[in-house]
Amino acid sequence: MFNRKQKLLFLKLLSLFSVVRGYNVLVIALAQYLTSIYILSPDTPLYQVLFDPNLFAIVVASAIAIASGYIINNFYDAEKDLINRPTKSMLDRLVGQRFKLSAYFVLNFLSVVFASYVSFRAVIFFSLYIFGIWFYSHKLKKVAFIGNFVSATLAITPFFAVFIYYKNFDPVIFVHATFLFLIILIREKVKDLENMKGDMAQNYKTIPVVYGERVSKIVITVLTALTLIPAYLLITRFEIGYMHIFFYGCIFLLLIFVILLWRSSVKMHYLLLHNILKFIIVSGVFSILLIDVDLVLNRIF
Repeated sequence: MFNRKQKLLFLKLLSLFSVVRGYNVLVIALAQYLTSIYILSPDTPLYQVLFDPNLFAIVVASAIAIASGYIINNFYDAEKDLINRPTKSMLDRLVGQRFKLSAYFVLNFLSVVFASYVSFRAVIFFSLYIFGIWFYSHKLKKVAFIGNFVSATLAITPFFAVFIYYKNFDPVIFVHATFLFLIILIREKVKDLENMKGDMAQNYKTIPVVYGERVSKIVITVLTALTLIPAYLLITRFEIGYMHIFFYGCIFLLLIFVILLWRSSVKMHYLLLHNILKFIIVSGVFSILLIDVDLVLNRIF
């Protein structure tokens, strides 16, 4: 049996994991590795990619910077989250604000240290990325549309660190990035609808707060329609192997998503829409393996 101190320590560790969104960080790190193995360097032996110290440093620097970003975002959103997510907020509050700030600065320092192993340009890249996350959390998050746009941009930025490292700028990569960017941007818009109560209380100038739910739904519908363009191009113009199954599934899910969007009116409905988009993002990571099934089988066996 755990004693009281052990239970408190466990809850604090769970709280810290919740604050830094550990599951999101792990998914992004996995996505960076799968992208490197099956898209950016398919002809490179698997062990060379997995044990590449520079790639490892980039992935770790990205993970640490993202984790610190979640901390500073949580720090600024503490009051809003208490309204929108009271249960999660109470768990997050087991870790004090002073500790969060200390962890934020330590993690940023470690991120730059890992980047310095790669090159000075990597240090500049991650320093700007860290500053961008802070500026978004402190200033831009409360601005309608701009905040969503910057958030989506910051979400895909770690992948560009890998693209730059491999010097691979094939058009198919940018079409994939556009699809991911639009899905994340839609998710940010849905989160605004989901969190409207707390945003109004804290004077966040999001689209649903300023212009209403109907305008927000129109914007989301337009963005969803735009998402179909890169999905169509990836299916018809590029060699993506069996990954076309994923994009056909996405088109079907996005059509259902739009129907449900216009029938949604309460937070629970918007949470369902958020989870649909999250499912698309996570399944997209694993569907990278479908690009070349033979290559996957050869590398496993």
